[in-house]
Amino acid sequence: MRIKTLLAAVSLTALAACATAPRPAAPPMRESTAFTLATDQPRTVEQMAMQFDKADLTIKVIPADKAIDAVAVLDFTALAPLERLVVELDTLLTIASVQVDGVEVPADRWSNPEGRLTVALPRPLAAGQKTVLRIAYAGQPRVAPRAPWDGGFVWSTAPTGEPWIATAVQGEGCDIFWPCIDSPHGEPGRVDLHITVPSELSAPSNGRFLGKVDHGDGWTTWNWSTKSPNTYAIALNVGPYDTVTGEYRSRFGNTIPMAYWHLKSDTPEQVQALFAQFPRMLDFFEANVGPYPFGDEKMGVVETPHLGMEHQTINAYGNGYKIDGRGYDWLLQHEFAHEWFGNQLTNQNADDMWLHEGLGSYMQPLYARWLLGDRYMQRELANQREGLINKYPVVSGTSKTEDEVYKGDVGPGNDIYSKGSLISHSLRMLIGDEAFHEAITRLVYGRPDPQPGNFAPLYRSTGDFLEIVNAVTGQDYGWFFKGYLYNAALPVLKQTRGRAVAAGVDDRRRRGLPHAGRGGDRRRGPGRGDDRRSGRDRGRAGRPRSDRSAEQGAASDGRDRRPAGLQGGSRQTSLTAHPRESGDPVLSHNQRRIER
Repeated sequence: MRIKTLLAAVSLTALAACATAPRPAAPPMRESTAFTLATDQPRTVEQMAMQFDKADLTIKVIPADKAIDAVAVLDFTALAPLERLVVELDTLLTIASVQVDGVEVPADRWSNPEGRLTVALPRPLAAGQKTVLRIAYAGQPRVAPRAPWDGGFVWSTAPTGEPWIATAVQGEGCDIFWPCIDSPHGEPGRVDLHITVPSELSAPSNGRFLGKVDHGDGWTTWNWSTKSPNTYAIALNVGPYDTVTGEYRSRFGNTIPMAYWHLKSDTPEQVQALFAQFPRMLDFFEANVGPYPFGDEKMGVVETPHLGMEHQTINAYGNGYKIDGRGYDWLLQHEFAHEWFGNQLTNQNADDMWLHEGLGSYMQPLYARWLLGDRYMQRELANQREGLINKYPVVSGTSKTEDEVYKGDVGPGNDIYSKGSLISHSLRMLIGDEAFHEAITRLVYGRPDPQPGNFAPLYRSTGDFLEIVNAVTGQDYGWFFKGYLYNAALPVLKQTRGRAVAAGVDDRRRRGLPHAGRGGDRRRGPGRGDDRRSGRDRGRAGRPRSDRSAEQGAASDGRDRRPAGLQGGSRQTSLTAHPRESGDPVLSHNQRRIER
C-alpha cells in the first residue's frame, strides 16, 4: 500500500509539474509572402526584356506529406540586352539547385527574397540570344484556405477514401507551385507537364495527353503539353478518376476531342447527363462567338474538391451536378465561357477584367435564351440585377492589380460579373444583334472571319472594345462606355418622344400592324444560329500575346488609361434615349422599357 501511495504521490507531482512548466513554443506557421499572394505585380525591367518560350515542369505530388518535389526548365529569348533572369516562386518552396545553360549557379549569384527569384547570368545576353534556366525545388506549397476564392493546393479525400487533390491559384498566381512570370503578360509559348502521382490515381491536366509511364515502384508519370496558356490556368488535378470521352464535329469543319474526368463514386446517370451538355455548349459558343480556340488540344473538364476555375482545356468543376431549374449547369457553362473570354482573349490589365467576367457572365442568359427562349434569358438578367453594388466603376481607367478589382471594398468586386453582363446586354439591345455579334467576334479573334488555325490568343482592353464597336457600327459609342463602365452610379435615363413618332406607333396599333415595342430587336442573332460574318475587318486587330509593348506603356503609374474621348466627366451621366436608339436599356435609374 505504501508503494502504491508513493507512486500515486509521485505521479500527481509530475502532473502538477507538467501543468505549470512552460510548454516549448510551436514553430511559427510559414505563410506565403504578401508579394507572392498579390498576383499580377508590375513586371521588372528584366522580365520585360525576356520572351518566355517554354516551361518544362516535372512535378511529383506526394499526398502523404502534402508536398511536391519538382524541377522546372524554363527557356527564354532576350528581347534586349539582359544580365539577369527574374521569375517568381513562393518562398514556402525550398530551392535546391539553380542552373543556367547546364552550369550550376553559385548560391551568392541568385536570391529569392519575398518570392521574386533573381539569377545573375554568367555573361550578358544580347537581343535574340537564348538561355535555359533550371530550378530544382521542393516543399509543402500553400494550402488553400477557401478555394477557389482564396487559393493554393486543396488536399482532400474522395468518397472512396483515396487522395483527391487540386490547385486553384487565380488570385494568388502561378508562383504558388511553379517558377513563372506572374503576370498576364508572362505567358509561355508552351508548357510541358510531367506529373508523377501514386499509380492508383490519375493526373489530368492542360492540353494534349502524351501518354503515361508506370515506373513500377508505385508511382506513375502523366505527360501533357499545351500552347500559350494563361499562367494561372496551369493546373494539377490528382484523384481516383474514371473518364468519359467523345468527339464534337464543329460547324467549322474540325473535330474536337471531349473528355470528363469524374470520381469513380459518381452515378453513371449524373456523369452522362453532364457530359451530354458538352456538345450543346460547344455548339452555342461556336455559333455566337466563334471557333473553340483550343480544338487541336481538347475540351476537358475535371471534377474537383472546390467549386470551379477556368483552367485552360481542363476546366475545374465542383458544382455537384446541379441544374437549379435553369435547364443547364451554370457553373460548367460559365467556366467554359472563359475559354473565349479569358484564355483566348486575355485582359490587357486587371482593370479590363470585366471583359473576362462580364462577357463570360452574359453567356449564361444568352445560353438560356438559346435553350429555352427569351423569358428564361430575362429571368437570369433580372437575377443578375439584384446583386448590383454600384460603389466603384467597372473600369477605372487606371492600371490595377487583380486584388484591386476583385475586392469590393476597394474596387468593383462582383459588379464585374453581373453589371458587366447587364452592360453587355444593354449594348446588344442598343446596336442590334448583328453588330454585337460582329464586335464580339472581332474582339475575341482580332478578325471577323475566324477559322481553326487562322488566329492566336491575344490581349484586349476596354478601349479596344470601344474602337471595335465604333468601327462596326460607324458611330461613336464613347458616351455609352463612359456612362456605364467608367462611372459607378447608373446613368439617369431621360426619354424623349416626338408627337409624330408616338402618333405613328398608335396608328399602327389601331390597325393591328406589328411594331417593335416590347419585342425588341427582331433580327436574327445570338441564340438563333446566325453566324454570318461581314466582309473586311474594320475593327482593330488584336495584340498578339507575344507583343509586350502595350503593357510597357500601361505601367501602374495611376494615369488615366481611358481612350481620349472618355477622359474627364462627372460621376453620374444623363443619357437621352430617342425612340430609334434606345433599345432595351436594362441599366438605368428609372428602368422603363422603351418602345421603338
